[in-house]
Amino acid sequence: MNPKTKWNRKYLERITIKEEEPKANARLKNVSASLKGGNALDLACGLGGNSLFLAQLNYEVLALDVSDVAVDFIRERAINQQLSIKPIVCDLTDITNLSLEKNSFDLVVITYYLDRAIFPFVKKIVSDHGYFFMETFYHSPKVGNNGVSNKYKLEPQELLGEFGNWKVLFYEEDEEEGRQTIFCQKQVTD
Repeated sequence: MNPKTKWNRKYLERITIKEEEPKANARLKNVSASLKGGNALDLACGLGGNSLFLAQLNYEVLALDVSDVAVDFIRERAINQQLSIKPIVCDLTDITNLSLEKNSFDLVVITYYLDRAIFPFVKKIVSDHGYFFMETFYHSPKVGNNGVSNKYKLEPQELLGEFGNWKVLFYEEDEEEGRQTIFCQKQVTD
């Protein structure tokens, strides 16, 4: 099954059968005092919990996901709540072909999606003094496979290594949950 079909099915089940309401990531909410609005990019946005939250913090949000079910859901929520969110169907494995300008986002958010090829792209599109927030699975010694392929798990301290030259404002490896979280700020380069 291709990714679009897989995620369309999952999201359709979540909104029709389970009637789930999208929720913002708890750690993103915890660091929100640093977030002052501007332009945000929510990659692999899913049903838009983070996008909706950021739009309420005065961000103009570009929300990208492979699922048209998710994108339609977010679009409807944004219209009903009069929030500035532009949801777009996008295959993130081909994201570098998007015409996004260098230094064009004050904040980029990725939760529970991992494609290491995106890291150089993120570093390019975050503005000087802009922020990056990421949380996803990692190889925790306390959590087994948990249904997630090792291909989609970070190595211990991988995000610290990848964004070590940024100002790290929050970092956590939760071994019990098997997740790694980073919130960092891009430093001005000469």
